[in-house]
Amino acid sequence: MAALRASLYAAVCLSAGIITAADGETPPKPENVKWVSLDFKTILTWTAAPSEHTFTVLYSWDKSDWIDIQECIELTEPHCDLTDSLALFDRTYVADIKTLSTAVDYDEGDPEHTYSPPFNPFKQSNISAAKFTINTVDENSVMVNITDPITSIHRQQKQLSIRDILKKDLKYKISYYKSGSTGKRDNISDFSEAIISKLDAGQTYCFMVAAYIPSRPKASQLGAWSPHVCTQTTPGTVTELSVGAWVGVFFILITILIIIITVTILCCKCCKQRRQSLHMSQTSAPI
Repeated sequence: MAALRASLYAAVCLSAGIITAADGETPPKPENVKWVSLDFKTILTWTAAPSEHTFTVLYSWDKSDWIDIQECIELTEPHCDLTDSLALFDRTYVADIKTLSTAVDYDEGDPEHTYSPPFNPFKQSNISAAKFTINTVDENSVMVNITDPITSIHRQQKQLSIRDILKKDLKYKISYYKSGSTGKRDNISDFSEAIISKLDAGQTYCFMVAAYIPSRPKASQLGAWSPHVCTQTTPGTVTELSVGAWVGVFFILITILIIIITVTILCCKCCKQRRQSLHMSQTSAPI
C-alpha cells in the first residue's frame, strides 16, 4: 500500500513537472500601463517581467465592444502604437493588454490582463513647442507669426497640423518681457498671428509662445514653451544703458575735456613765452 502511494505521489509530481515545463512560467501581468501622446501620435506602454510570453492589445471607447489591432497582436515588446486606431480624437478610449502563451488553452480561463487608464486624445495629447518669427510693424509694435506644429496624421493626402484637429479650440499664449527686466506680460491670441503693441521704442524685447487650449482640463491646457526669440534694436537708436555705463561715459567725456583744456593752456603759455623771448632778443640787440 505504501509503495502504491509512493508511486501515485511520484506520478503526480512528474505530471506537475511536465505541465510546468510545458507552461514555462507564470504569465507576467502587465503593469505601469501609460499613454504616451505627443501631437496626437499615441503609444500605449507598459512593463512586465522578462518571459517568453507575448502581449495582445484590444481597445474600446465609450463602453463599446473590444476591438483588436493587427499591429498589436502577439507583441514581444511592451508597447503598441495606437495612433491610427484613435482617429476619432474626442472620444475616451480604454485598452486591454492580455498576456498570452501558446502552451495554455484560454478556453478554460481568461489570460492575465490589465486595463489601461482612460485616455482622450483631444483633451490629453501633449503639444510640442511651436516655432515663430517676429517682424517689426512700427517702433512700438511687432507681429508674431506662429507656425502650427505638424502631426504625423494624414487625411486625404494631407499631413494635419494641430490646428486642423483642434480648430477653434487652439489659441496661443505669448509671453514677453523687456530685455534686462524681470516683469513679464502675456497675450492670448485666437490665431497664428498676433500684433503686440505698446512696446517702448528702441528697446529689446524677448518673446516665447505656447499652444493654449482653454477647453481642456487645466493640467493639459498649455503646450510646451518655445525657445526665446528677441527683437533687434533699430540701427542708430540709443539703447538703454545702466547707471554704471552712464558714469563711465561721463568720466571719459570729462577726461577728454580736461585734456583738451590742458593742451590748450599749455599751447597758449608756450606761444606767450616765445613771443616774450622774441621781443626781449629784439630789444637787447645793438643798434
